Amino acid sequence: QLTMSLNSSTLLNEENGQGAKRNTECLGNLLQTPSSFQDNPLQQLQLASQEVLEKAKKSGRSKCPRCSSSRMFYCYTCFVPVETVPTTEIPTVKLPLKIDIIKHPNETDGKSTAVHAKLLAPDDVTIYKYPCIPEYGEKRHEIALIFPGPNSVSVKDIAFHLQKYTKKGVCASDDDCSREPLLKQAKIEPEEEKNPNECIRSEGTRLKKIIFIDSTWNQTNKIITDERLQGLLQIELKTRKTCFWRHQKGKPDTYLSTIEAIYYFLVDYHQEILKESYKGQYDNLLFFFSFMYTLIKDAKCCAGKE
Repeated sequence: QLTMSLNSSTLLNEENGQGAKRNTECLGNLLQTPSSFQDNPLQQLQLASQEVLEKAKKSGRSKCPRCSSSRMFYCYTCFVPVETVPTTEIPTVKLPLKIDIIKHPNETDGKSTAVHAKLLAPDDVTIYKYPCIPEYGEKRHEIALIFPGPNSVSVKDIAFHLQKYTKKGVCASDDDCSREPLLKQAKIEPEEEKNPNECIRSEGTRLKKIIFIDSTWNQTNKIITDERLQGLLQIELKTRKTCFWRHQKGKPDTYLSTIEAIYYFLVDYHQEILKESYKGQYDNLLFFFSFMYTLIKDAKCCAGKE
């Protein structure tokens, strides 16, 4: 059974227009007011110093070093920090696998958190604007898609299911794959005759790329039904509450923004698949998100919304 409230992990929620206007007006006052981290659910993160963002906030908008557009903190079209935010003062996160983000063409660039991933993990993240996306068919055995669905599996079960996606076991028909992904067609490789637990871990580490869709819920259908994504293993995330400030009215608070989904997936992957203790290795993926969360939370308080 599909439970969207639990598994809709990469959907960006649309912002209430009136609230946005109030927030914008209030942000002017916040440029001169120290941010408060009281009641911040993200305050336990192990983050690099955000002093550079504090300084940039006080300076106001700055130019993008590439396109010269006026931006705050970073350019969401060029994927680089603005002139008042030196790249050397921005943390870099090394990820255990590659990430492709497929962005809906109608998704507003300035509202998307996908750019955070590209800014903070530039060597491991690629952003594509639909319909210009890669062909994934030949590498189904090492790629998974974060998206809810009746055949979605949990992170801890990735290893088991990837065994069915070996190169020799990929079925020729996308329709057959989407209905029952290789459950009958998979061929067992020699190493699978070893101890089952050892085999599962070995196969699990073969995951090389994870795909996220950067879109509002109502826009996802066109992308998820694209034939290039059919037959991929689909992953669901554990239930977590979003801190995203553009929460869509009437939707559960378990709908995560893209950067939150990426972060939580990696935490689960680190613990469930790599079998390593998590010590904040990916916390800096929320470097911009946590700062903006506090900034906008204070703006809402200032506007009398909370």
